Amino acid sequence: MNDTVRPMAARPSVLSLNINSKSALYAAYMPFLVNGGIFVPTPRPYGLGDEVFMLLQLMDDPTKHPVAGVVAWVTPQGAQGGKTQGIGVHFAADEAGHALKARIEQILAGHLGSSRPTHTL
Repeated sequence: MNDTVRPMAARPSVLSLNINSKSALYAAYMPFLVNGGIFVPTPRPYGLGDEVFMLLQLMDDPTKHPVAGVVAWVTPQGAQGGKTQGIGVHFAADEAGHALKARIEQILAGHLGSSRPTHTL
């Protein structure tokens, strides 16, 4: 009899983010990711590919949008240029991810493609 021990998959961590202005949303949004994504300031260490679950609140909307994703960007502590420590989360290619990307791009219409710096680029 062959008993294999399989490591239990770690549950994705839950992040909560409240973005209260269009400029903060612009700085955090990652339009260069296929499904869209958002930068989340956090001192907690993450690795690329880590699964996360977010509750994202956008400005005056009281709704907390639940969305799953994976870490696609890591800005470590003490990053060059004084960039904020945190992670970029690539939204999942599901209904919630697509809906959130569409909502963010609707809010930022006319601002995407600006040369203003963001948390990631």
